[in-house]
Amino acid sequence: MTKPRTKKALMIGIPLALVAALGGGFLVWDTFYKGNPGYPLKIVKQADELQERLLSFDSHITVPLEFGTAGNEADKDGPGQFDLVKAAKGRLSGAALTIFGWPEIWNGPNAPHRPTAGFVEAARNEQEARYRIITTMVRDFPNQVAIAYTPDDFRRLHGEGKFAVFISMLNAYPLGNDIDQLDKWAARGMRMFGFSYVGNNDWSDSSRPLPFFNDTPDALNGLSETGKQAVQRLNDLGVIIDVSQMSSKALEQVSQLSRTPLVASHSAPRALVDIPRNLSDKEMQLIKASGGVVRIVGFGTYLRPLSQDSQDKLNALRSQFDLPPLHNLEMALMPGDPIITVWPEQRFGQYASGLYGIVDEEPKATLKDYGDAIDYAVKKIGIDHVGISSDFNDGGGLDGWKDVSEARNVTAELLQRGYSEGDIAKLWGGNFLRVWDSVQKAAKPTSTD
Repeated sequence: MTKPRTKKALMIGIPLALVAALGGGFLVWDTFYKGNPGYPLKIVKQADELQERLLSFDSHITVPLEFGTAGNEADKDGPGQFDLVKAAKGRLSGAALTIFGWPEIWNGPNAPHRPTAGFVEAARNEQEARYRIITTMVRDFPNQVAIAYTPDDFRRLHGEGKFAVFISMLNAYPLGNDIDQLDKWAARGMRMFGFSYVGNNDWSDSSRPLPFFNDTPDALNGLSETGKQAVQRLNDLGVIIDVSQMSSKALEQVSQLSRTPLVASHSAPRALVDIPRNLSDKEMQLIKASGGVVRIVGFGTYLRPLSQDSQDKLNALRSQFDLPPLHNLEMALMPGDPIITVWPEQRFGQYASGLYGIVDEEPKATLKDYGDAIDYAVKKIGIDHVGISSDFNDGGGLDGWKDVSEARNVTAELLQRGYSEGDIAKLWGGNFLRVWDSVQKAAKPTSTD
């Protein structure tokens, strides 16, 4: 009999389950593929040729902690969604490899609900581990990959045929209240910083506060004083501010305080799926007004509403557990379900198993769904303010774009929709590089006193 999943396992496992649910049955498209990936031959050839020469950039790929270990080597075509072999096959020029740390969020009914110093230290160690993974890869494979510290570095590495690593960081939680950690990480190569992940922290409210921490929506009313100071510090350091996963109030405050363009590194329009994790039209307009970019994420449940069949199953399950109905799996453990935090482990495991079954049976989102989201964003904020991201290794993946080896399928979908080659170049890398150039030029020397 399968052991019930814990509460922590469900919070971490839903994205992993989504990866599994979205991961099978795709067409591998490379130079030697003889079949039809679903587009007219003319589109296939044009996409193939365009991908060979455009500068393509994915603005959010998570670095797994097992990356680089036996069976997960960086230079082997392994089980993950990113490695150097897949990147070369997909002709992906570079990506934001994201360093983040996430605390242990639940260790039984008697565990503390608020973060402790030990939790912060553990999350900081996780950051360090991910940074070592990146630097080890660059050290071991210098002919294939290097870190881009500037936009010119990125362009140069593209010309040299090397994969360009852009270091980003997500979640202020591991930094505690130490704003000087930003200087340390900028010196180590961090060029984009996102305040929020799941759960509020000492800097910013999250779009997804955690009942496990007794979080409440808008607990800080947006940004704390530390968070407000961090906006200026990041501007001075020449680090891009990533507003994905922030609460609406926090995002609005950042837009008022920042003197440089903002980036949502991996987000989707709320008009398509109405969840707090997605961006409202107003939020997208704020990012546009800053001169920034909304990078549309290839994460199925953010792009397409839950099917009616799955929604019926979800609400039947919730009815069995005396919970109110919901319209999206993303909300299944968000505020509104505080009773879950006090359930016995066995009861929680039964609920979790039911949720996993629904995830596993939900039809995969497709590149058509992804293209619809890009179309929506372009219509609302313009081609100069939209981009592409996958969220690979943390829940991203679509039917037709299961890993970085299938990046050319995204290009084909855009060509099929009538986007020009110039506009596709903007979506893949041009818009982001424009923002990066602008943020870098606005940097100011910071005091060493």
